[in-house]
Amino acid sequence: MNKEIYVDTASIREAAESLRAGDRILLSGTVYCARDAAHKKIIQLLHEGKELPFPIRDSVIYYCGPTPAKPGMPIGSCGPTTSSRMDTFMPALLDLGLAATIGKGPRSPEVRRLTADKGAVYLCAMGGAGAVAAESIEKCDVIAFDELGCESVKKMVFRNFPLIVGNDIFGGSVFF
Repeated sequence: MNKEIYVDTASIREAAESLRAGDRILLSGTVYCARDAAHKKIIQLLHEGKELPFPIRDSVIYYCGPTPAKPGMPIGSCGPTTSSRMDTFMPALLDLGLAATIGKGPRSPEVRRLTADKGAVYLCAMGGAGAVAAESIEKCDVIAFDELGCESVKKMVFRNFPLIVGNDIFGGSVFF
C-alpha cells in the first residue's frame, strides 16, 4: 500500500516531479472550484483579452459544484464532477501554466499527453463522498460568476484533502 504524501498547492510543481499515478496524497492550500459553465466564461474572457478571475499559472482547479453550506460550515457537500467534460478547455489552460486539476474519471488521451508535456498532474477525488470531502475544506468564497450559483468560481482553502494521482507528469495513469 502506498503511503500518503502531504502536498501544498504552493509547491505542487515541485511535488509533481516525485508523484506517480496511484500515489495517495493529502492536498492543502488554495484551490479554485470551477465546472463547465465557469470554464466557458473563463475561456471567453481569455479570447476577449480580459482579466481572468484568478491566476491560472501554477494554480489548481477542482471540478465541483458544491451545495450551500450548512450553518457553521464553510461549504456544503463538495464532490467531484466528471473531468472529461472539461477536456476541451484544457489546452488553453495548460498553455497558461495550470499546475493541476481535480475531478473524477479518466481524461482523454490528448489531455493526458498535454498534462504530462506541461508538467501538470491530474488528481482524482472520491466520487459519492462529497460530505466527507467538505470536511477538508476550511474556507470557501465565491470570486467570480456569482450568477452561476453552484457553478460559480470559488476560492477554497483545503486542509489535507484526500486524493489519488490519476495522471502524473511522466504519462502514467491509473486508468489504463
